[in-house]
Amino acid sequence: MNDTHFQVNRDLWNNWTTLHTKSNSEHAHLLARLRAGQTTLDEIDLRALEDVSGKSLLHLQCHFGLDTLSWAREGAVATGVDFSEEAITQARSLNKELNLSANFICSNIYELPAVLDEQFDRIFTSAGVLPWLPDLSQWAKIVARYLKPGGTFYLRDSHPIRHILVPPRLDATGKPIEHGYFHRAEPTKVEERGSYAMPEVDTVHTAYYWTHSLGEIVTALCSAGLRLEFLHEFPKVIDSCYSYEETRPGRYELRLQHNVAIPRTFSIRATC
Repeated sequence: MNDTHFQVNRDLWNNWTTLHTKSNSEHAHLLARLRAGQTTLDEIDLRALEDVSGKSLLHLQCHFGLDTLSWAREGAVATGVDFSEEAITQARSLNKELNLSANFICSNIYELPAVLDEQFDRIFTSAGVLPWLPDLSQWAKIVARYLKPGGTFYLRDSHPIRHILVPPRLDATGKPIEHGYFHRAEPTKVEERGSYAMPEVDTVHTAYYWTHSLGEIVTALCSAGLRLEFLHEFPKVIDSCYSYEETRPGRYELRLQHNVAIPRTFSIRATC
């Protein structure tokens, strides 16, 4: 990521953090659950990382720490990392408010070795993280650097094919947000209106996204020395999708199909 892309995206996430901590954000119910002593973690993720009690856990790209604090509540010795100063400020405030013991570090993932020198039993990252990373090979090396021998890495994110099959929302100029499938060196520049959690807010910020195929993600982790235990894909049923249908033997026509299941998210668990 060049300095311009980094600064622009960090400014975006500083502004998004301010939006996401408001009472009418989609994050509001998650905050309420956390303050009520509950968890913001999905059952899928809890099962995947199993018992974390007493385990050291590193949460990469933690936003303002809701899941990090939930892992701490599950008994993990949790550390959250994010490059947004506003997000880390909010995470630390919540940590104090809830009387939990999570640690939060403000850092770009690629620069993390300059400020953090330890290894962890578990590494967790989830929900919309990979499109903000220009170099998955270097990212995977960072994951391997921080994982203890025998430790577990877990990722769950949007499936990279999803936005190809289901057209994404429009940007602030009314243009469909472009999503390819295969990685390109140059990111897609988008004028974001509001945020993914508050699309109705009338603010506009520039963002830079990178596309990564499922093959690139898996290859990066394997090349960094991690051993994959599973790759799971989770479905989403969409109203309609075009597909070829055999109308008579040997003849196919393009037809509109309804209630089609496509990949929505995927998860990977790997060990070092």
